[in-house]
Amino acid sequence: MHIDLPMIWAAIIGLGVFLYVLLDGFDLGIGLLFPFFHGEGDREVMLNTVAPVWDGNETWMVLGGACLFAAFPVAYGTLLPAVYMPLIAMLCGLIFRGVAFEIRAKARRTQHLWELAFMLGSAMATFCQGVILGTLLQGVTIVDGRFAGTAFDWLSPFSLFCGLGLLTTYATLGCTWLVMKTDGELQRRMRVMVKPLVLTLLLVIGVVSLWTVLGQQAVADRWFARYNFVFFAPVPILVLACVAGIVRFNTRGHDKLPFVLTQAILFLGYSGLLISIFPYIVPPSLTIWAASSPPSSQKFTLVGVLIVLPIILAYTGLAYWVFRGKVRHGDAGYH
Repeated sequence: MHIDLPMIWAAIIGLGVFLYVLLDGFDLGIGLLFPFFHGEGDREVMLNTVAPVWDGNETWMVLGGACLFAAFPVAYGTLLPAVYMPLIAMLCGLIFRGVAFEIRAKARRTQHLWELAFMLGSAMATFCQGVILGTLLQGVTIVDGRFAGTAFDWLSPFSLFCGLGLLTTYATLGCTWLVMKTDGELQRRMRVMVKPLVLTLLLVIGVVSLWTVLGQQAVADRWFARYNFVFFAPVPILVLACVAGIVRFNTRGHDKLPFVLTQAILFLGYSGLLISIFPYIVPPSLTIWAASSPPSSQKFTLVGVLIVLPIILAYTGLAYWVFRGKVRHGDAGYH
């Protein structure tokens, strides 16, 4: 029986990237919401909602990068040179954010500076991730299997708008997460922010989708050629339904459903991205199969991933289960 190893590896990397965006998205979103809450008690509660899990969430980024290098070295070698600058800036943002998270809990006189580092680090990491996504979606110049563009190909209006769009996405995720994890006045203020954030997110999704279709004929053909749109139409329809559900359930006082539906929007957006670029791992010319490593290498590394992946899933699930429930003022802080 023939086993399509590149497809298996693409699915593993796709899962890793999605789980990273899903899990690290809302704790980066908390950093984006920090400027709107100035009380030390509110900020402490916001941080305590993710304190037990935030660093574990970034495991998925490491897994995705390692798998890309092992299974698709050609894609790794062509995509990274195209986004070196935003990638380095993203890592710097994550470092500042992580250090600030740790030191803020102990600092006294300089606590406000570490809070500023936390906010700026979260914003920088999020914006750069959006820029990288936009660069991938608009396409990378490849000649003879090598990157043939310039160091500033990522600097385009579309990729910059995608950076702003991801800021909105993560802020919405963070807001609905805090609606689920907090109560009292802090939760009430978060509920007020949900509607404008999710409507802005819907606008961003619409602009990015329209911009992509109008700017890239290959994507337009994928969505609208023959009867394709009939099969893919559920994606935008479900996005609209999720937005309506978030507004409705948030108004009615539901705690969990707005966050679940925001996650569903993220999944639908990710599905739309995969529909637009498949089977290319680096659009517009490098396919999954052309970028893959030899089958022997993929088989060898697959054994390790099949051992490690269930362990990561297990401890991630356990962490969220153990620290489920509301976080309130006066609960034990981050130490």
